[in-house]
Amino acid sequence: METALVLPLLLMVVFAMIDFGRMLNTQIKVTEAAREGARALALVGDDEAGAVAGTVLGTPPASFPGPGDWTGTSIEDCAGPIEDNATYEVVYGFVFVTPLTVFADIGGGAVRLNATAVMPCRA
Repeated sequence: METALVLPLLLMVVFAMIDFGRMLNTQIKVTEAAREGARALALVGDDEAGAVAGTVLGTPPASFPGPGDWTGTSIEDCAGPIEDNATYEVVYGFVFVTPLTVFADIGGGAVRLNATAVMPCRA
């Protein structure tokens, strides 16, 4: 009898630990990917090389978990003066792998994780 009362709560806690741990790990990776994209744009400097860096970094790293949607976009590259900043944004749609959305009524869809990085342009 007590198991029937406690087990759903225990499962919800375990599922939350799994999914939110994965989400935190993915957010760290999204932030690192944005930083690497801004760094690539800051080092190459012109429009063509910036577009190449954007397409190369537009593919998710193999270490990204799950079937989320990934976009990496160059907001501002270093085509202008040396005082400009390179800005790169990464957006990732994180999908839960446990049935936590059923228990907690989170919504069931993907959670949008994003990061924007800015680096000064190099000569």
